[in-house]
Amino acid sequence: MIFDALCNELKTRISDDEFTRYIAPLKFLEKYSKSDYVALEAPNPYLALWVQSKYGSKIADFFEKESGIRPNVRVNVKNAGAKKHGDLLTKGEGATVKSTALNLSYTFDSFVVGNSNKFAYTVAKAVSENLGAAYNPVVIFGGVGIGKTHLLQAIGNITASQRKSVTYRKCEHMLNDFTEHMRLKTMDRFRDQYRNCDALLVDDAQFLSGKEGLQEEFFNTFEELHSRGKQIVLTADQPPKMIAGLTERLKSRFMWGQLAEIQPPELETKIAIIKTKCEILKITLDKEIVNYIASRLDDNVREIEGVLSNINLYCAMLGRPASIEVVKDILKNYLRDKLENITIDSIAQAVAKEMNCKISEIKSKSRVQQIVAARKMIIYLARKLTQNSMPLIAEYFGMKDHSAVSHAYRVITQIIENDADFKLKIDALAGKIAAPKEP
Repeated sequence: MIFDALCNELKTRISDDEFTRYIAPLKFLEKYSKSDYVALEAPNPYLALWVQSKYGSKIADFFEKESGIRPNVRVNVKNAGAKKHGDLLTKGEGATVKSTALNLSYTFDSFVVGNSNKFAYTVAKAVSENLGAAYNPVVIFGGVGIGKTHLLQAIGNITASQRKSVTYRKCEHMLNDFTEHMRLKTMDRFRDQYRNCDALLVDDAQFLSGKEGLQEEFFNTFEELHSRGKQIVLTADQPPKMIAGLTERLKSRFMWGQLAEIQPPELETKIAIIKTKCEILKITLDKEIVNYIASRLDDNVREIEGVLSNINLYCAMLGRPASIEVVKDILKNYLRDKLENITIDSIAQAVAKEMNCKISEIKSKSRVQQIVAARKMIIYLARKLTQNSMPLIAEYFGMKDHSAVSHAYRVITQIIENDADFKLKIDALAGKIAAPKEP
């Protein structure tokens, strides 16, 4: 049985204690699983969240290695009802959802709206209310983990609830489908799968790049659907004109409709996201902890969800509410790799940008208030985020000894202790510096 093989594989990759605690209690729901969707069941919500966040990708890796198709992995809670199992809800209500396992928690109500994503949210909402007529096609683009898939699936969930046909697919999986049907000489089935729908939703369209055969098929699918007034919504990591290896005619078609960019969430939106996720997970965190998480983690909402799930599980096992010490300890695992690549110069660049001044001015003898403040911020962050000693930091600024550095560090530490707003600003800047850069 494939689940037994998965368990044997995981036993070689994790400790016996981990396996007994987290994997052994799982049940494989073969009835609800298929080639592109794996349904597992956990005995309680804490274990479900933990397995989903910590082992979900490992499980998907195993099934992809076995079948050549990377599935969505969903860990459900025992006795939570059939509505948790992917597209079963919409099928049961008369809708048709093909080639998908829509996440039913991805709704417009659960999407936190801020200045960074308000336009994309508005466009997606309009599409769901006036399918094929409001905007068509739509391309939602932006960085990793900031809400593109959430909006795409929210459109899918609304459309399915209206008893309309939805095909939702990750582009990578669409490529696997295309390759398999080409091999089996069953392209009519492929076309039926992607063209007989009211809404075609394709995630990560940048993976079309360089795939000439799939691009040709996708172009024809696009033409067919668009000519019949069917809705097409794509997500990508950048606007179509910037996707290398994409044919000009596809770029042209994608530009016909509406482009909607999602920017990384600003600090206020990240705080709102954390509060919303806490409500969903029924976690109680005080203001200090919420602000700490928002300022320390980068803009990836999925990473934020993972941290909150870990906090939830940890506190449930301990039987007591989260403390700032517990949260800091959990976050160490997320921040360790990022901090290894931080230098004084990368900190200086971030502070200079934030304070609207030049690094050369900061390293000079200038006593202008803004420059002095920037210098102190760099010193403080260099001590917090790197292993550099006071003498090394003094050397960076061309100082004869480190006494001035020590004084600056003491001054800004005192300001942070007495000014909560300034502390939040410094923590947010530290989070930006620690965030992984796009390749």
